[in-house]
Amino acid sequence: METQDQNQNQVVTMPRIGDKAPEFKAVTTQGNINFPQDYTGKWIILFSHPADFTPVCTSEFMTFANMQKEFDELNTQLVGLSVDGLHSHIAWLRTIKEKIEYKGMKNMDVTFPLIEDISMNVAKAYGMIQPNENTTQAVRAVFFIDPKGVIRTIIYYPLSLGRNFDELKRVLIGLQTVDAYGVALPADWRPGDDVIIPPAGTCGAAKERMESSDEDQTCYDWFFCTRKLPKEKVDELRKK
Repeated sequence: METQDQNQNQVVTMPRIGDKAPEFKAVTTQGNINFPQDYTGKWIILFSHPADFTPVCTSEFMTFANMQKEFDELNTQLVGLSVDGLHSHIAWLRTIKEKIEYKGMKNMDVTFPLIEDISMNVAKAYGMIQPNENTTQAVRAVFFIDPKGVIRTIIYYPLSLGRNFDELKRVLIGLQTVDAYGVALPADWRPGDDVIIPPAGTCGAAKERMESSDEDQTCYDWFFCTRKLPKEKVDELRKK
């Protein structure tokens, strides 16, 4: 017989960065989906929220809807989830569109899919149920999944703290920049800032870097070199 602690450990099991995104089929406000296969070739932001008709979640969904075009331009599909039912989802999204005005946002039409997960099967597969926070509501999890279906970043927020959408977009652009240009990104990187060159793999390469006269490259030491990557180059990713 399993103990309560063992059951809780099963509930919070979650995939890790570098893992293939767990597959599932689900009913959503935009019809049935086969995840992540339906979005092959696109980036995906899969995110959970605790419950419909709650204020923090309402502010987040309005913000996601307001930024929909920005995510579309970044070849990114938004997919939401809570453990509420489909009719609750539909009623809540209609309320957002017809009645709520917040920070200048109004008539917000949520057109990305919102998953019905009454069984909590998807939430459990992604570790979105954190028993010490709440046993019946998903925390604010965010999974960034690349076009190959691989999880690249995971961010978790508690029920009481709304997400930072500037950071969500920064992470997405950062991941796409890393892939496109084969670089790493320093603390607080923003498009247009210098990027980090992968460390030298030989003594000769390290010496060559330190002695380089390349004006676009700066070496603080043999293992820490940056180069310029103009914002225009990063912006080009939106056109691909």
